[in-house]
Amino acid sequence: MWPFSRSKTETTADAAQETRSLADPSFEDFGVFGVVPTAAGVNVSPSSATRCTAVRAAVAALSEPCGHLPLGVYRRGENGAHEPDLNHSVARLLSGAANPWTTAQQFREQLVRDALLHGDGFGYIVRDGSETPRELHLLKPGSVSISEDLTTAEPVYRVSAQNGAINGIVPRTNIIHLRGPLAADGIRGVSPVYECREAIALALQLEGHASRLFGKGARPSGILTFPRPLKPEAAQRVNKAFTSAHSGGNSGGVAIIDDDGKFQALTLNSVDSQFLELRQFAVAEIARAFRVPPIFIQDFGRATWSNSSEMGRMFLSYSLDPWLTRLEGEFALKLLTDEEREQLFLEYDTDDITAADTSARATAYSQFRAAGVYTSNELRRLENLPPMAGGDTLANPYVQSGNGGTTNE
Repeated sequence: MWPFSRSKTETTADAAQETRSLADPSFEDFGVFGVVPTAAGVNVSPSSATRCTAVRAAVAALSEPCGHLPLGVYRRGENGAHEPDLNHSVARLLSGAANPWTTAQQFREQLVRDALLHGDGFGYIVRDGSETPRELHLLKPGSVSISEDLTTAEPVYRVSAQNGAINGIVPRTNIIHLRGPLAADGIRGVSPVYECREAIALALQLEGHASRLFGKGARPSGILTFPRPLKPEAAQRVNKAFTSAHSGGNSGGVAIIDDDGKFQALTLNSVDSQFLELRQFAVAEIARAFRVPPIFIQDFGRATWSNSSEMGRMFLSYSLDPWLTRLEGEFALKLLTDEEREQLFLEYDTDDITAADTSARATAYSQFRAAGVYTSNELRRLENLPPMAGGDTLANPYVQSGNGGTTNE
């Protein structure tokens, strides 16, 4: 059930709306229609941007892990211990099915994808009579408008369904709002597609140029010369006949020119014009815009066996972790009550990404344990494991006892 209703908040939100003219549109005005013009002459929108392979790879690199990595609800215990609460309704909602037709993994992945491409990802929380969350429904970014309450400065969400049957203000507590990098107003997010549209447009133009170039046999046009001037009709006829016989799939054949005509090819060296370097630079610009290491958008130009693992750790720490933290915070804020947040918290398990470093992590843990830096239970908490009896001592478990054995905790 969708409880939409008008309230005094809606009146305040309507008063905050600004009337603007499209006689002299800005980039923001074009963004209302989902496209923005660029100096390269390409209109960039969320749908057209994903035709650029670098953008598509960057979006997938960030959104897919947010969907498939386990997201659990943990209960705080004594001395910093915490254990997973598998029976909590929110845990089942975030790890099982968001609704009867969408898995939790699909919901989280699409939420991040919308935030990357549109700036904001939205979901609606369906609650039962006791206000317990029961389902999560994805909302299309274009169906949600946001304004600011002039009295409380809190965001006001107006949702309109595609068929127009649903239209009204939704309480902010029932809206999952995943923001991209915040805009100047601090309410909406800004998509990298919008802010870095020129870099994406350049990549699309370069790809289109390469397609057109090789679509004509990788050979540019040339010049036909004749010893005598041709009438306009004759010149047009010769040009049409020569083009149809030697362009596209017919390129590379032997040219036959009558009437003492000569063909002079206009050569273009793509390397000399730095075409390849421009394409590589465009990919690097897009990776920089999405804060994704180039190897994660399949650019292995500078990747080696030694730096690939380090790039993976950088990707987790500086690229992926901000999105995981945003999801954890937003879900906890909207799906848990104030009382529940005192005892419960949400956390992603990133072991699937750091699995390649398990051996290095175990070695570090062993050294920390031997040096008396951590207790066994402190290390178990780092691995989201419950404490064990006798695991709170700093005694070195590897020290030989007097009888030739090792000491026990």
